[in-house]
Amino acid sequence: MKKKRIVKISIAQIRYSLDSRENVNKIKKYIGYAKRGGSEIVCFPEACLHQTQKFDVEHEFIKEIREECKKNEIWAIITDDIKIKKDYYNSALLIDRKGKIAGVYRKINAYGDEGVKKGNKVFVYKTDFAKIGIVICWDLRFPELFKKMKVRGAEIVFCPARWCYEFKAYDSKRKIRERRILRALVRARAYENLFFVALTNPVIKGKYFRDLVSYSAISSPHKILKHIQSKEGILTAKINLNEIKKAERIYPA
Repeated sequence: MKKKRIVKISIAQIRYSLDSRENVNKIKKYIGYAKRGGSEIVCFPEACLHQTQKFDVEHEFIKEIREECKKNEIWAIITDDIKIKKDYYNSALLIDRKGKIAGVYRKINAYGDEGVKKGNKVFVYKTDFAKIGIVICWDLRFPELFKKMKVRGAEIVFCPARWCYEFKAYDSKRKIRERRILRALVRARAYENLFFVALTNPVIKGKYFRDLVSYSAISSPHKILKHIQSKEGILTAKINLNEIKKAERIYPA
């Protein structure tokens, strides 16, 4: 009998503060929530430390989050503009259960990213619960990137984001229409590649963030499993990774 590969994953749609200390404290709190919910990993939105500041990879805030992962024995993904060696990148740090940085993804497809270099490498990493890929925000718009992750064996792709709409794109109901597009993109990337996709955005209030689309979701190849919009919260989904092989047998390559 084939061994069941059922795992729980979490995404945290947290409300951002302009104070990095408040954001770090909230991230640590939500790491605890995810652990108590039985998750193997929790993913936080893009720019989760601060909206405008840049950080060194050895910054004390990052060390605190790593220590919280170690204390809770859980994986986590945090994203911000981070200095790796001598250059700054919009980077997603994959932190393992021991609090170590297991890998770094540097955003490939820039959109409004100022003062940082673009990455050029697809990121797929074999954890102790699944083979995962990571993209950041506007990367979701590029199906070929997801296809490359599929070729490398990705089973779950996490997409931390801070997704905004363009005011010129719509004459009315801007957030509703952009949210529909975002939902469609998540489902499309999961269906095209027959793997799971987890997107997480933040909640931010204020006149400077009125174009933000606060929508997060976890999708299987066939449907949205969990989603949240316009409010803070954590989503946890139980996923059966064996569904991927089953779907691959049904659909032509």
